[in-house]
Amino acid sequence: MSRFLLSLDQGTTGSTALVVGEDARILGKATREFPQHFPEAGWVEHEPEEIWASILDVLAAAMKDAGVSKNACAGIGITNQRETTVVWDKSGRAIHRAIVWQDRRTADACAALKNAGLEDAFRAKTGLVLDPYFSGTKVAWILDNVPNARARAEAGELFFGTIDSWLVYRLSQGQAHVTDVTNASRTLLFDIHRQEWDATLATHLRVPLRMLPKVASSSEIYAKTSGVAGLADGTPIAGIAGDQQAALFGQTCFGVGEAKCTYGTGAFLLMNTGSSAVASKNGLLTTIAWKLGNTTTYALEGSSFIAGAAVQWLRDGLGIIKSASEIEVLARSVESAGDVVFVPALAGLGAPHWDPHARGLICGLSRDTTKAHLARATLDGIAFQIVDLVTAMAADAGKPLARMRVDGGAAANELLMQFQADVLGVHVDRPKSVETTALGAAYLAGLAVGVFEDLDAVKKAHHVERTFSPRMSEGERSHHLARWQRAVVRTRSELRSS
Repeated sequence: MSRFLLSLDQGTTGSTALVVGEDARILGKATREFPQHFPEAGWVEHEPEEIWASILDVLAAAMKDAGVSKNACAGIGITNQRETTVVWDKSGRAIHRAIVWQDRRTADACAALKNAGLEDAFRAKTGLVLDPYFSGTKVAWILDNVPNARARAEAGELFFGTIDSWLVYRLSQGQAHVTDVTNASRTLLFDIHRQEWDATLATHLRVPLRMLPKVASSSEIYAKTSGVAGLADGTPIAGIAGDQQAALFGQTCFGVGEAKCTYGTGAFLLMNTGSSAVASKNGLLTTIAWKLGNTTTYALEGSSFIAGAAVQWLRDGLGIIKSASEIEVLARSVESAGDVVFVPALAGLGAPHWDPHARGLICGLSRDTTKAHLARATLDGIAFQIVDLVTAMAADAGKPLARMRVDGGAAANELLMQFQADVLGVHVDRPKSVETTALGAAYLAGLAVGVFEDLDAVKKAHHVERTFSPRMSEGERSHHLARWQRAVVRTRSELRSS
């Protein structure tokens, strides 16, 4: 009986399971969306039990699609929406809805830490900026707002983790409270240089150290399954990486300077910087890419919080499309966005601006503007945000980006990918499979259980399906980018409040 790997990709708007063969082919796949909860303006929550139900659903459906036996699963890889925060008790039940990475409720708490002069200390240890994007202030909010939670946490009755930790706990019936270095590096609590939780940072954030999971590498056996419908007990859980790091690994960006951009709910650009944790001077983050054995690889990261979520907003908020897949046809019905510019700062601005109070902006409207122009401007806005990230990354790296690998759902949009190549002025490589996030988790698990011998074996499994080459003139590119930058300035909170 041939073995397979099961990859669980727990994302912001849905969960995906892949069944991956020993030759790295995708044998089966299933995806399910789950509800988003918005209790107040700027707040975004997930119900953990709805996430768990979606995981069980896709697990069973993907294995059925592949026609495989549960006894043939060699190992499980997990990749996850990273900063989304769960606090649970010993039963595995969350004491509050998960607070999603997009949530902005702790902006004032972050501002207070900045005003106390702590931002440089946090950046030096964690590679991060003080922003509500990250987990640390979210944990404190839950402890402050759920009755008796702080006392229970101090007593060792509660656990904190990102989604990966919570899934391992549930899949193993509480055998392990663990995370990997990539997820730990996104919490504001983890010293990425010493690679351990930092007591001083935890004190500043008011998070009890005893809540925190054990930190492991990205490829090892953390625990084994127990009591999970559709899986044999004792199946190794053997790979963990946050979604963007998993995509970097899945794109086989194993060389220094290699970079990828994932277009999901948000858009995330990562560049491999090897054994050096490069400190950004241009608004990017320094993060851990992965750890294999005793070897740690670092990355520079730039994040735009809204990418595919802007298309979902056109669908759910404005109702101008019925499904996300319609946007390319609608956008192609016009030659360009005309004068319309859409800055999709619907959850504030991420890198390199870091303005949690920024708000989205649509400008350049006229009587002849149609929904097609808005659709095209939405795709353009996603691409322009990546230009800002690439510009900052080139400055930090000291050299321009030669080419970029892309993945995620929106990477299938040919209009967007061509415009991205045009406004970047670089080649954009799209792989044969855009499921690189889930594949990255499968590769990490496969290395731990011996399905893949080494990184060379993983690299052989990666194939480029299409390269998008820039066609736009330098003058046209400069014109587009100047209009974009003027629009971005108008979204900034300091301008709107003056």
